[in-house]
Amino acid sequence: MVPGLAQSSVIKYHWRFVSDQREVIYDPLIELMKRFEDVKAVDTSVDPFAGLAVEDQLKKHIVDGIKKSLESHLDAALKHYEPLSIINDILLDGMKTVGELFGAGKMQLPFVLQSAEVMKAAVRHLEPLMERVEGSEKGSILLATVAGDVHDIGKNLVDIILSNNGYRVVNIGIKQPINNILSEAEANKCQVIGLSGLLVKSTLVMKNNLVEMNERGLSHFPVILGGAALTRGYVEEDLRSIYQGRVFYAQDAFEGLRLMGELCGEDASAPVEAPVKEAARVSSHRLPDRDPDLYIFDGVKSEVEPVELVPDIPFYGVRKREKFDIFELYKFINPVALWRGQWQYKKPDDMNNPEFNSWLEENVRPVFERKCRELANVLKPAVKWGYFWAQSEGNDLIIFDEDQKSERCRFNFPRQRDGKRLCLSDFFCSTDSGVMDVVGFSIVTVGGAVSEHERKQFADGDFQEYLYTHGMGVETAEALAEYWHKQMRHELGIGGADPSEMKGLFGAKYQGSRYSFGYPACPNLEDQVQLMELLQPADIGIVLSEEFMLEPEQSTSAIVVHHPAAKYFNIR
Repeated sequence: MVPGLAQSSVIKYHWRFVSDQREVIYDPLIELMKRFEDVKAVDTSVDPFAGLAVEDQLKKHIVDGIKKSLESHLDAALKHYEPLSIINDILLDGMKTVGELFGAGKMQLPFVLQSAEVMKAAVRHLEPLMERVEGSEKGSILLATVAGDVHDIGKNLVDIILSNNGYRVVNIGIKQPINNILSEAEANKCQVIGLSGLLVKSTLVMKNNLVEMNERGLSHFPVILGGAALTRGYVEEDLRSIYQGRVFYAQDAFEGLRLMGELCGEDASAPVEAPVKEAARVSSHRLPDRDPDLYIFDGVKSEVEPVELVPDIPFYGVRKREKFDIFELYKFINPVALWRGQWQYKKPDDMNNPEFNSWLEENVRPVFERKCRELANVLKPAVKWGYFWAQSEGNDLIIFDEDQKSERCRFNFPRQRDGKRLCLSDFFCSTDSGVMDVVGFSIVTVGGAVSEHERKQFADGDFQEYLYTHGMGVETAEALAEYWHKQMRHELGIGGADPSEMKGLFGAKYQGSRYSFGYPACPNLEDQVQLMELLQPADIGIVLSEEFMLEPEQSTSAIVVHHPAAKYFNIR
């Protein structure tokens, strides 16, 4: 194969017929050479480690994430160094460089994880040759996702970074009550406790955990908190005023690494303070009180105009579908959400957006296409959806039986404190109008097999693939929800104005909206209890946790609103 020639490339030969015999009218070899006269051959025989001292070879393995020849270079280093010295003085110095590159925006997270894979493989090779030395670890931390929360990607990324930077990590998993967190921390003699959670409700659980640690006299544990719903102000002002010990906010795994270095380092007794500029930037933060009654102001409603025409109900009740073309669903994955959000590819400061987009297409799209193929038989999409008669009454949405008279259940939604004072119920005809309205509900999943698949990758030390697989699972579930919302709009007869391009679809440039429980417009996860009663999704493998979260994690539910004015909004 000529270097640079794609397999799909075809050299077209031009023929003419002379007395039933074919004759080439040009020299194919010359034409072929012309095509590659500007192509420089790559010498794959060049050894990237040639000429490097053994110490620099090992650091290059770590920084560049190269596994090939790792063991032979480790064996060469063992002729001059003890195994523990190789880890502490050479390999960890390489990981320090990785952290510096990441902090400077010169290294993307997936490549950081590739470096961590090499670090783990090196330690695995050296461990059988090492005697356990008391105090050889840099420090220890117990990691847990708090009670009721099933999300563990953030916590596991912290585990990867800390454990491959010389810290002992005791990772006890998801949905952990405070009793188990504390007993495991004491049993494993951990110096620090790290708590993670994605949900707003998880931040309240963290607060309660700190209060209980005070009451039980266990505030000697420094606590590091992280998660999407947390802010630095809430942790470093509100929670610090509550906890009798030391509590810190870590925005990401590398801030956790910095904190662990200060908490478990030589000056571990000194107080660890947040960066001044960050603390000054965030004023005092209070989580919104989530009691829906507090969002009602003298019965004032917003000025949402009644819908001109209520769609015909496609059918009353619930249906399900379990057969999908997975590659059709992949078309509904938002690459920005997956590549930049889940996989955390960030634009370097020295690139403009067009350059970065070109880089993503060249370097990340092949990864995406590979993961699509690899996970095609792992992802198991399934949907349950239905339509019901509904009317609003103040902040309530009443769901009626098929007879349009008997109340089946009702949802109570919060109302904005200011601005337009919107409430989800405003987008439905009221009981006073005498008009019966229609509401849709949906619940989708890509199954639990992908969670098992990613857990195995994490356990096996395939950290980069773990990140890729998790992101694919989450965003394929979201793609399925987007795909099915489109089907529901067409069933309702409001899909005629749908955008022709995916970019418009991702920007919600269509009539109506879908709102997921736990998010800004309908923040109360407890409402999923009634959704589960309506859709009964156990037959497609979805159950509700004790904290009202959907399991498997790669699942999402929604209330589907047809009103033209229905768009996303926040409850403030």
